[in-house]
Amino acid sequence: MRCLYSLTPILRSVSRTPISSRTLPALTRTPIAARPSLHPRNMSTESTQSKACCNTPAVVAKGYEPKGEYITVDGLKTYATGPKDAKEGILVVYDIFGFFNQTLQGADILAYSDSEHPYQVFIPDFFEGEPADISWYPPDNEEKGKKLGQFFQTKAAPPKTLPRVAKIANELKASKNIEKWGIVGYCWGGKIVNLSSMEGTPFKVAAACHPAMVAADDAPGITIPFAMLPSKDESKEDVEKWERALKVPHTVEWFPTQIHGWMAARGDLENEEVKKEYTRGYQTVLDFFHKHM
Repeated sequence: MRCLYSLTPILRSVSRTPISSRTLPALTRTPIAARPSLHPRNMSTESTQSKACCNTPAVVAKGYEPKGEYITVDGLKTYATGPKDAKEGILVVYDIFGFFNQTLQGADILAYSDSEHPYQVFIPDFFEGEPADISWYPPDNEEKGKKLGQFFQTKAAPPKTLPRVAKIANELKASKNIEKWGIVGYCWGGKIVNLSSMEGTPFKVAAACHPAMVAADDAPGITIPFAMLPSKDESKEDVEKWERALKVPHTVEWFPTQIHGWMAARGDLENEEVKKEYTRGYQTVLDFFHKHM
């Protein structure tokens, strides 16, 4: 079974469900329903090693103690980290497993790696305390597949999350004095990042790490510099089609020894190879953000 989201038929079925403009309010001034590439019916499911200019902190393999705190943004519990006087922010869209120490540590790395480029970093709890159970993955039996399928049709349906992304960014811009925004997504969050990077986006730069549902149809509408970090489990064909359709500065950096999810909930940081590539992944994202923010 191929690693991530063997639920393509389910997701495509969700994508074909008509959604009115009332269900998908504007990300900013432009109604989502007016943007063909963002309409749910279209939600189908330059590559060099970055020379990171940051100094990534030592990665803690086990028992990580997050540096941030939890605040409430748009009614959602939100992990907040980074120097409070930083003027640049990064919004993180987690994977379907929600708040995991690997993901929180990643947010702290993004926030504190470079004293000359500090970021305030925020991870909203889009699933409102009800993420997918990591024991459902991989979906190697009917029961797990059914549970994951139901989750994607409900809590993780992209049209449910998309309207909140820019709303949260705008609320934090006002309350935290953020002047520029970047956005990072893992797995399912990578799809949300793709769809949040279109015309009218509040973000200046984006990254998708081991992204789910990579679709060439999404790429032409992306308007900001974009980094994609696929693992060995992503489809090379899908990623190449997506890259060919891009019209913005970008990098695609493959991590061929890593499984889908290594930079987030599924990263086994007690494994030295995973730990090394986890570090390289965050260095790659930071280097790209420093260049394009």
